[in-house]
Amino acid sequence: MFHDRVDAGRQLARKLAPYANREDVLVLGIPRGGVPVAFEVAQALHAPLDVLLVRKLGVPGERELAMGAIASGGARILNQRLIAELGVTEKQVAETIADQEAELQRREELYRGVRPGIPIQGRIIILVDDGIATGSSMLAAIEALRTLQPKKIVVAVPVAPTHADKDIGNVADEFICVDQPEWFYGIGQFYQDFSQTQDLEVRVLLERSAGTFADVHKPKERGAAMTTRTRDRFEAVTPVRIPIENMNLQGDLRLPSNPLGVVIFVHGSGSGRFSPRNRFVAEELNKQGFATLLLDLLTEEEHRIDMETMEYRFNIHLLASRSTLATSWVHGQPGLSRLPIGLFGASTGAAAALITAAEMKQQVAAVVSRGGRPDLAEEFLPQVDAPTLLIVGGEDDTVLALNKKAMAQMHCVAKLHVVPGATHLFEEPGGLEQVVTVAAEWFARYMHGSASKRMQRAAGE
Repeated sequence: MFHDRVDAGRQLARKLAPYANREDVLVLGIPRGGVPVAFEVAQALHAPLDVLLVRKLGVPGERELAMGAIASGGARILNQRLIAELGVTEKQVAETIADQEAELQRREELYRGVRPGIPIQGRIIILVDDGIATGSSMLAAIEALRTLQPKKIVVAVPVAPTHADKDIGNVADEFICVDQPEWFYGIGQFYQDFSQTQDLEVRVLLERSAGTFADVHKPKERGAAMTTRTRDRFEAVTPVRIPIENMNLQGDLRLPSNPLGVVIFVHGSGSGRFSPRNRFVAEELNKQGFATLLLDLLTEEEHRIDMETMEYRFNIHLLASRSTLATSWVHGQPGLSRLPIGLFGASTGAAAALITAAEMKQQVAAVVSRGGRPDLAEEFLPQVDAPTLLIVGGEDDTVLALNKKAMAQMHCVAKLHVVPGATHLFEEPGGLEQVVTVAAEWFARYMHGSASKRMQRAAGE
């Protein structure tokens, strides 16, 4: 029994130890469930990670019957005997291939962006999935992969039925499996957590690996131009939805390659993820290597009501519950869960962020407040452990006084940074730039220490 795909990947990696630290090894995960397993394998072997997408070519009118398959890298196989027996025309074959190639390209762009696939020819390929049931998908993947001329194909999975040794082992060059139980009904029965892997998680894991093996992915013939385009795509915005009851909170996740941590923006006073000031701060933090999540703490209906009545923007406990929900969501995403989390609160959102920090001591590594109202979280302030930076404009007299009072009630590492000449919104020239500078330094200092502690805990486990 595996706890989840991360646990399964770590156990599988131990069986693949002979392939560690080899320059000719490439780990390929089969999306979506195979990628979290493959990521752990790639990390343990110090090998690059990519995906192998396979699309079945269904017979026209009988889509479940495969007349061939296509795969990442231009691999294509056709069952000419079946095509001839069923009388499938060349035009029908071409149309089917075109349809599936379009879907394959769409999925590759979703997962990889503009980053090209890693060359397969001449490499030892470790092909990973989260398990094998019938084996038909894996057999198609191996057959397609073989056309790309790898040096060796090693199929590696955490669990498979006993017949997989013969079915897969006779086609692949090597078959490695952690467990092959006699009683096998389905892959999910061997996982405590077999929840569906999301597209976002696949992209996050690929980009984290790409940051570690940047040179592997860089096409030398295109030089610096491709490097710039790739970096821009890594930082492209990914819309996310965080479920709450029967609704969703809308967010924008921007993920640089190999991020230092995740900064969640907690808005207040009627603002949202489209706030130009917070978007400016987020983009600058991205340049410093931080992932950012800009979030609407209110649903669309709540926002509409709030614009008329302003009844939600000062409901600190509601905003805090949403901030805590978002923090839990980030912490629960396999591709993000190992990254330290910082909270950037503005206006009344700063109080919500501090309440979240008080309630989620183990998850929140640092807090920064911009022109915030920490005093509105008064009863929670002594409970905050995360190092907290309060940034206030020097001309924002009322808020400055409230921040000084709030800081006196805090027992954690806390600092007040006053931006001379700045008013509440930091609209003066250079004001917001100074906010970014001190915020980035604060997050880098305290989230780095949190990341080290997490790594030590993970190693101990």
